[in-house]
Amino acid sequence: MPAVAKRLFDLLGAAVSLVVLAPLLLVVALAIRLDTPGPVLFRQERVGRHGRPFRIHKFRTMAHDAAQRGPSITVGADARITRVGAVLRRHRLDEMPQLIDVLRGDMSLVGPRPEVPRYVAMYPADLRERVLSVRPGITDPASLEFMDEGEQLARAADPEREYVEVILPRKLRRAADYAGRATFATDLRVIGRTLRILLRPPKAPPVPTPPP
Repeated sequence: MPAVAKRLFDLLGAAVSLVVLAPLLLVVALAIRLDTPGPVLFRQERVGRHGRPFRIHKFRTMAHDAAQRGPSITVGADARITRVGAVLRRHRLDEMPQLIDVLRGDMSLVGPRPEVPRYVAMYPADLRERVLSVRPGITDPASLEFMDEGEQLARAADPEREYVEVILPRKLRRAADYAGRATFATDLRVIGRTLRILLRPPKAPPVPTPPP
């Protein structure tokens, strides 16, 4: 997709989404403020297009001192996740402020998910160049494939090692494939898949089997 056309699509999509979602954004912000002390937004340095660092915006879903209380990756039912944060994560509502990052030009609606510098330093040279050749996005094929990443890490004996040696290489290959094949049509399909996943009813918890 031509860069100018993709940028115009991002600007229009992000602007319209922010207007439509404004009431929900305000409700979420108020819920976070009332739930636990700390800022409404979580900001963290990520690596963007051509390796340029930027500050990503998310709704805060963890305790304000989470960075001092545990690892940088989130594993399953992490004790640092707040009550409101658990709901936001379940429905991916914590990602909504990244529409601001799209307007600022740091991100795209669709593109490889941006990583922290520590993990980008582990990228193989050939994949690094391809993945960082495009703006990072709010959603992409790799993030859809690993929607249950937290649960997968929770099942691992060493979550950090599982992420670095198993999940990250697979995500990188998917991201590099997207970067090399992205078109307007593929972006629309990714957005459509993302919306279908987000809007489908959550699975009901399993009914416990009574003892014999």
